[in-house]
Amino acid sequence: MSAEFRRLIQADEIVVAPGVYDGLSARIAAAAGFPALYCSGGAIARSSGVPDLGLLSMTEVLVRVREVVDASGLPVIADADTGYGNALNVVRTVREFERIGVAAIHLEDQVAPKKCGHYSGQELISADEMVQKLRAALDTRRELAIIARTDARGRAGLDEAIRRARLYAEVGADLVFIEAPVSRDEIETIARSVSAPLLINMFEGGRTPLVPAHELARMGYRVMIVPSDLQRAAIKAMQLVAETLLRDGSSAAVRDQMASFADRERVVDLEAWSNLELRYANG
Repeated sequence: MSAEFRRLIQADEIVVAPGVYDGLSARIAAAAGFPALYCSGGAIARSSGVPDLGLLSMTEVLVRVREVVDASGLPVIADADTGYGNALNVVRTVREFERIGVAAIHLEDQVAPKKCGHYSGQELISADEMVQKLRAALDTRRELAIIARTDARGRAGLDEAIRRARLYAEVGADLVFIEAPVSRDEIETIARSVSAPLLINMFEGGRTPLVPAHELARMGYRVMIVPSDLQRAAIKAMQLVAETLLRDGSSAAVRDQMASFADRERVVDLEAWSNLELRYANG
């Protein structure tokens, strides 16, 4: 899938990749027609009932990422956080993510354990240490695309974030990702200042203002990830049904806001599995 992902980022249109976190969300997003998916570390954490504070191990995350890869059949960009440690940990991280068929990962320059880029209080490793971690990733990968993320904007300012982004591009990162610019002007400044292919994070309610995908494409961005919108929609829908069920003793009042039994089974392709069952039935 790495070759397909590289083809996508070289095409004329920006790649819009919604955030998913398990096999079901992956199948829903794939069925909608997206060309690639983003397996969000924050969404995986929250679906496990914890905030995005680096609380999950690589092994826990890999289980979910494998679900997404297997269920979607699409190129998957995976959030590999800080690489789960130092440069040696990055070597193992790259091997494990590539082994399960991920198309690309992003690695960030926060101190482990990391925090969501739209929280406050992130700590940065030095740019030099991040360069060595990226070198370890690039030396280890076979085809996996490596995306270098910097969280320096919030901690050290835009100029330092751009300096780091340029440095990481010089090392050989396939794409560069400056997290959490706070204005449209900053988004445009990044696009003018960094010559490497760029990824940007867009979601409702974060520090970064929403800019339509076609406008980002004109600026030069190649990938737009939308990590939390699908999950937040699911949270709201589940809260509504849970409240209704508790109040009424039935979900009948919100029936039209729920997938039907048949729609649910179509999402998970029950028909294909039933056909396989008949094919291999005794007699």
